[in-house]
Amino acid sequence: MAADNNWIEATRRYLLVSLLGHSTWEVLQLPLYTIWTTGTVREQIFAVAHCTAGDVLIAAGCLLVAWLVSGRPSWPRVAFVRVAATAIVLGVIYTAFSEWLNVAVRGAWAYSSLMPVLHFGNLSIGLSPVMQWIVIPAISFLVVRYNTPFS
Repeated sequence: MAADNNWIEATRRYLLVSLLGHSTWEVLQLPLYTIWTTGTVREQIFAVAHCTAGDVLIAAGCLLVAWLVSGRPSWPRVAFVRVAATAIVLGVIYTAFSEWLNVAVRGAWAYSSLMPVLHFGNLSIGLSPVMQWIVIPAISFLVVRYNTPFS
């Protein structure tokens, strides 16, 4: 019976590691955004908390879509890599769209001169947020893979 509930344990671990990873990444990448020099400490704290909350919601949403598209009832024992890869790809796609929308279109935030930028024609996207959505989910899935009992 315990094997039937492994997906619950795996999901909890994934989201907890995601929370810890994304909050750390958000703090560390703050100097790559203009809020580092133009914002107050209160605005910076709010930005980190707001972005981290969004990151966890995005992680949960990407995992849900990945389960629906690529998962199996016995996940994470079966179709683990397929679900993980799908969730990571979805996270990167969403992040690229969000960065474009919020930097280029809405002007909701801006990169500092320290942000390494990827150029795709007229489109420029920060490297740090893209890497965040590769590294943090990959680590989170590795923790799930090696710390969830598979019966």
